[in-house]
Amino acid sequence: MAYQDLRDFLRALHKQGELKRVSEEVDPILEITEIADRAVKKGGPALLFERPKGYDIPVAINLLGSQRRMELALEVDSIEDVAGRISEYLAMKAPQGVLGKIKMLPKLAEMGSFFPRTVRGGPVKEVIQREKFSLLDFPVLQCWPKDGGRFITMPLVFSRNPDTGKRNCGMYRMQIYDDRTAGMHWQTHKQGAEHYRRSLKNIQKEAGARMPVAAAVGSDPATMFSAVLPLPPDLDEMLFAGFLRSEPVEMTPCETIDLEVPANAEIVLEGYVNLGELRTEGPFGDHTGFYSLEDDYPVFHVTCVTRRKKPIYATTIVGPPPMEDFYMGNAIERIFLPLMRLQLPEVCDIHMPAEGVFHNLMLVSIRKSYPGHARKVMSAIWGLGQAMFSKCIVIVDEDVDVQNVREVAWKALNNIDPERDIQFVLGPVDSLDHSSRLPNYGSKMGIDATRKWKEEGFLRPWPEPIVMDPAVKKRVERLCKQLGL
Repeated sequence: MAYQDLRDFLRALHKQGELKRVSEEVDPILEITEIADRAVKKGGPALLFERPKGYDIPVAINLLGSQRRMELALEVDSIEDVAGRISEYLAMKAPQGVLGKIKMLPKLAEMGSFFPRTVRGGPVKEVIQREKFSLLDFPVLQCWPKDGGRFITMPLVFSRNPDTGKRNCGMYRMQIYDDRTAGMHWQTHKQGAEHYRRSLKNIQKEAGARMPVAAAVGSDPATMFSAVLPLPPDLDEMLFAGFLRSEPVEMTPCETIDLEVPANAEIVLEGYVNLGELRTEGPFGDHTGFYSLEDDYPVFHVTCVTRRKKPIYATTIVGPPPMEDFYMGNAIERIFLPLMRLQLPEVCDIHMPAEGVFHNLMLVSIRKSYPGHARKVMSAIWGLGQAMFSKCIVIVDEDVDVQNVREVAWKALNNIDPERDIQFVLGPVDSLDHSSRLPNYGSKMGIDATRKWKEEGFLRPWPEPIVMDPAVKKRVERLCKQLGL
């Protein structure tokens, strides 16, 4: 049975020895960040701060900050189990005959459980505040010394495509400006920004036009995780959350806007964005390990708060890697490899090291079948959704373990002739890339570190790597045990 809410997950973490309760008073201004940063970098537990200074609302952080906690969040023994489920569905074929249709029934029944279900009410409606509320009622963190203020860092932000009516849920940071307004950090490539642009175009900047938006804080872990997934634009994140849970996400209508939110959430902020209204947001200590600078973003106006009677505030921090987001990104890497292989079956494995902060470095092993194959793959990756932001792609042969960064560095640096094997292209880059020549636009590099063929113009002999004879290794293993080595 799936986790019913955040509290259910916290109980599971406690039972598994993966949760530390902090009873001392700790300040949400910088201090919680420093403790959480030390915890994640030392492989420490999830943290529940029971007495954040000035508040009686607990703060939960580092919930997904290890591979083990990601596995617990998705209720699997290994993240590869989720990838295996996806591969099973991708391999499904139309059933043949009556027996085939009967065998298909359990799978069809399971698929029917993925779709979100609308309910009236829910725990998040225990308290409804249309007046006398403030965003500062909650222990929102200021994470780093030079941040522009306090930021809600783990909201599930809901919006709707004004043309298709389809829902999107993304995780976009929100800087608190005052009691009722916050910045909405919709980077230009994200779906929230696309909904905003379409809404702006549709109303042709009519005075006072509004776009409804809702932000939920705290939910079951699969639902929270789904908000960060790089799904195709028209695939509902709540549907994918149902897939991860094997149980539907219960959604409840908002009180003041025409959107639905998870009924099991801890807190929901309802409101709107005025189309055309922008305000300076930032700086913010970002996942790159550097501060993202000030820029103009839409303003979110809160019209209503719904919450539990005694809510728990769920949050995260980002900064110099590795952080909690690395483990979330690593899970995404493993889960979506089958989907990448669907379009690029020659890909054996991929890896995005923590130091590459997702978009700066992707290591890819392939089954090379023809001249120029590595360049074909890197070009295809630059055309795949958010993989287009990959600043540096290194392509190696299938016998290289891309999970072993030392092995990749050794073999890649030995295999390349820099002038011949490095390719530069121009295109869209991540909004947080502070080194690009222009915002959102810059260069990317592909490195063909595969063994070179004569069909690629390499006419010299290619040497074999040094490998000891297996029989000798086996004999010496026994000898070393005898010698105590």
